[in-house]
Amino acid sequence: GLRRIAENAVLNANYLKARLQNEASYPVAFGDRICMHEFVAQGILEGAPDIHTMDIAKRLMDYGFHPPTVYFPLIVREALMIEPTETESKATLDAFADAMIQIAREAREEPQLLKDAPHNAPVKRLDEVRAARQMILCRC
Repeated sequence: GLRRIAENAVLNANYLKARLQNEASYPVAFGDRICMHEFVAQGILEGAPDIHTMDIAKRLMDYGFHPPTVYFPLIVREALMIEPTETESKATLDAFADAMIQIAREAREEPQLLKDAPHNAPVKRLDEVRAARQMILCRC
């Protein structure tokens, strides 16, 4: 039961970490260690100096994935916290890894594609600074 679920969570996180480190060169904080149920990649890609974590997260939406937690923990530059659930199939994990690998490729070859993402959402990229400073919580 619970032990098997915990084992799957650790296995899933380490599988994704290895794929992203080895196949797409995403830097991983404390990448030399076995992670538990999550790991922190960095949205810093060699050959794509103008791409940031938020660009990667927004582009993931175009591939049908909910973006992971970004910019946390604060001690990791350009943090991208990836926490696959214990119930994800290998096919889903591979689809996520393939999307991240493709996004790394796009970042190097067509960076504007990431800067303009998401492309398929009904609402395009928000001005997050403005939204944080001029909060409109309801139209009462």
